[in-house]
Amino acid sequence: MRPRHIPHSLPAFPVYSSAFISPNQLVLGGGGGASKTGIKNKLRLYSIGENLSIELKDEFALESGEDAPMSMAADINSKGIVCGINSVEEKLEKGENQNCRSFSITDTNIKLLQTRSTLTGVDLEDYQKVTVLSPDGTLVAIAGSHDVSLLSYPSLIPVSESIHTEKEIYDVTFSPHQMVVATTHNLLVYTLPGAATASPNAATDSSVKKPKKKVKVSHNGSTEKLSALLLECTVELPPSTGEGSTFRAVRCHPQNPEVLYTVVNTVTPRSKKSKGPSRQAFVFKWKTQTWTVELSRKIGDRGITCVDISSDGRFLSYGSSDLTIGMLDTKTLSVRLTSYHHLESARIPPNND
Repeated sequence: MRPRHIPHSLPAFPVYSSAFISPNQLVLGGGGGASKTGIKNKLRLYSIGENLSIELKDEFALESGEDAPMSMAADINSKGIVCGINSVEEKLEKGENQNCRSFSITDTNIKLLQTRSTLTGVDLEDYQKVTVLSPDGTLVAIAGSHDVSLLSYPSLIPVSESIHTEKEIYDVTFSPHQMVVATTHNLLVYTLPGAATASPNAATDSSVKKPKKKVKVSHNGSTEKLSALLLECTVELPPSTGEGSTFRAVRCHPQNPEVLYTVVNTVTPRSKKSKGPSRQAFVFKWKTQTWTVELSRKIGDRGITCVDISSDGRFLSYGSSDLTIGMLDTKTLSVRLTSYHHLESARIPPNND
């Protein structure tokens, strides 16, 4: 089935992130990036008409030298967004990167509310590639390439020690009691603060890492103790995916925390007849009580770059590097629709109307 759609040209505005604030309001983050391209980095607010037309309502221009908004999450209840925007290079070198930023959205205005530094390392190429709000809107996970910070929302105050991973981080998802971090080679399942006994694995597995306290010095000189999150278990790639496979995305079912979906991109070994390695994309449906695969399906012969799930949990949308976007039925993983586009999709935000 081919969905009804209308393309909209946005001259001189490469889009890196997006989110629906309401059924008829869309925020886009884009620009020329940190390099001196002459294209300004901005947030744009659009209203959507009944005929799928769009009208620009407001722009929030970022400081010269700052990066484009590379990731975004929306809180539709408070009409706010959280973005990943790297500061200017001079601040990055000093470890003063105010990369996490929250904004309020009205019908005609974008307003900066708060900023928080979570990426303070020496890697100037690192950026906030993951921004995810918890289902109840009280927590937000912020991740760079190898570090995850869990902040309260909307205050952006840390609620636990940051997590450092050996493998590169690609995605994060929440259930009511857990946070799952997808790295290239495994899923790291953590218990959220206040839910230490929510999972049966946390109570019975003797290999679970116990949380430790860490003293943090705040900006005003006072100290507060932050606990490390409880690591319940580590889930490896499905054996069927083979060598060279990587987790690319992860989503918990919003209505059933016992169901989780992952995207795995695979690379088959180079053969004598092939010009290069073949890439394939698979979606896996997991039972989180046992962390076993319930269902899997091959989606295509190119890697999937982005995934999202509808608020009712019925549909899983994806964007592929073969320039297609599609939608799956979450019960059967059958393809419900596909559409060809001329540009690779970086983000597929669901309109949950």
